[in-house]
Amino acid sequence: MTAEIIFENFPNLSEDQKRRFEKLEELYKDWNQKINVVSRKDIDELYLRHVLHSLGIAKFIQFKEGSSVLDVGTGGGFPGIPLAIFFPEVEFTLVDSIGKKIKVVNEVVEGLQLTNVKTINARVEEIPDRFDFIVSRAVAAMPTFVHWVKGKIKKESKHDIRNGILYLKGGDLQDELKEYRNAEIFELTNYFKEDFFETKKMVYLPLKYKG
Repeated sequence: MTAEIIFENFPNLSEDQKRRFEKLEELYKDWNQKINVVSRKDIDELYLRHVLHSLGIAKFIQFKEGSSVLDVGTGGGFPGIPLAIFFPEVEFTLVDSIGKKIKVVNEVVEGLQLTNVKTINARVEEIPDRFDFIVSRAVAAMPTFVHWVKGKIKKESKHDIRNGILYLKGGDLQDELKEYRNAEIFELTNYFKEDFFETKKMVYLPLKYKG
């Protein structure tokens, strides 16, 4: 599978964005042989299972220029790196507690010459900054995740929706979201036709600023 699947779903990309998306496979295949951050099965479907999946967030929201986004438990750089390519005027901070994963992310960021990405090897609780939005891909059940990112949301909102969490996850989410009545679930099949997305969802959870 090639980057063409990205171009079909997002036909208005610039040549610079296309070039960066095309380069992703080469960079990840190279680094994955040294440090395994993407499963062997998934590396052959990188554009579907990781890149396009990450961009489900870009179907829901257009981050405004100058806004800031925190990617928690970024792993190999998802969803942060595809979103940083898609939104070059937005500042992304990618955090992971596992050093070897951040090493790969750093190399990919350097290989793509992305200037809007900062990486941190730490637990998210240790980060003092605040952000407009926090993104992630299924690193924990929502109550645990909300606890981790407590106090990390900016007070002022630049967007039409309130600042908060944008969370990519699959399966039945009713139980873990039962205490969050303002959480909204969006089926990724509303945006993408590929079978892979049949059980995939994005959760939007607005968070209150805690001063």
